[in-house]
Amino acid sequence: MEEPRKRSRPGRNPAPTGRTSRPRQAEVARLAGVSQATVSLVLGARKQGATISEETRRKVLDAVRSLGYVPDPAASRLAAARNNLLGVFSFTSTFPTDVQHSYYPFLVGVEREAAARGYDLVLFTGSSTGGAGAAGPHALNRVRLADGCLFLGRRAPADELRRLVADGFPVVHLGRRDELEGLAWVGADYVSASREVVAHLAALGHRRIVLVREDDEALASTDREHGFLKGLEEAGLPGGSDAVFRSADPEHDLTAERLRGWLDDGVTAFVAEETDTGDAWRALHGAAHFVGIDCPRDASLALLGSPPPDLSDGPTPTGFDIPRPQLGAAAVRMLAALVAGEQATEPLVACTFRPGTTAGPPPVHH
Repeated sequence: MEEPRKRSRPGRNPAPTGRTSRPRQAEVARLAGVSQATVSLVLGARKQGATISEETRRKVLDAVRSLGYVPDPAASRLAAARNNLLGVFSFTSTFPTDVQHSYYPFLVGVEREAAARGYDLVLFTGSSTGGAGAAGPHALNRVRLADGCLFLGRRAPADELRRLVADGFPVVHLGRRDELEGLAWVGADYVSASREVVAHLAALGHRRIVLVREDDEALASTDREHGFLKGLEEAGLPGGSDAVFRSADPEHDLTAERLRGWLDDGVTAFVAEETDTGDAWRALHGAAHFVGIDCPRDASLALLGSPPPDLSDGPTPTGFDIPRPQLGAAAVRMLAALVAGEQATEPLVACTFRPGTTAGPPPVHH
């Protein structure tokens, strides 16, 4: 096979003269001013997570032509070697196989879709690599035993995921993550679902509604808050910071006194987000019970998701259900496409509104 720089081929610019080595993908990235993961995405004609802009694509292709870059055939042959294994990494100390665990329905969808596509699964946990918070450079190296890996977890180590993506290893995160360029993800449409819950409360007659959420920047929480505030705006209800209560420790900060204060100020409906901890709903539910609120006679409660297992036997909360099996299946489809070097796109998965029994018209005295 002839070296491209020795003999120019139609439609391909020769490498700059004076070079003694093949241009590397990292050089293309430096010249284009982008990450190596972005170069890999552009050259692979794949679309992961956030869309690669046309301007970025043009910069990469201009750098490719300027350097005379061509893929390394040895690396391509290595990438083509497949084991028909997909990894699933959970950032928990033990793998969530209990049917009551919020991750379990995700795994049902993952297993079914993987089996349908002829893949076996390799299951990893935080404990197998030194713990979910391990920050060493090799903490996630075991996932490379598989052809690609699906990650579940709200607090995944960003630096290690970035390293995997930069190396071109097929990775999909279950849940929206926009902070890592080139990281593929699948997610639920929490914005639309949260707007629908607020619209339902507004239609019942509520005019003051408060959202209780954890105090972090997880995109699942941000999407829920955005949808909540958008719902208030569309219903002509007061929003802003007074409509959102953020706390790093909701069970400590959401006191009975605070809840009574909101009720005295005319708040008639409370909405909590679902997270992997369940803290926001547990705090709201506990405070309402302590104050002696008869729900929905005295006030309405709604949950943006499903209740934690320890509260699942009570009244069915008004809110929405997250299509976890469908999300797990969508993640496998995307990961299988990336492993095969194909274009990978998955739309946001719609959530299903849940009427529940915890919301009704506001009390007459308000």
